[in-house]
Amino acid sequence: MKIIAMTLLKAFLNQIDIEEKINKAPNSNYEIGVFIGSMLPFATLVVIAYLIFRYNKKRINKK
Repeated sequence: MKIIAMTLLKAFLNQIDIEEKINKAPNSNYEIGVFIGSMLPFATLVVIAYLIFRYNKKRINKK
């Protein structure tokens, strides 16, 4: 649990200004990478939440 708390704290402290990165980008293709990189953590959390939900639902239905 302590590791998770430290990871979350580190994530909040390392917030990156997306607009600043896009303005300093060498070309417009960089915007796509920034968008995917900003959505990837959210998508990963959704998948993990779904897997936990499905696991618990199956476990409850077996009883």
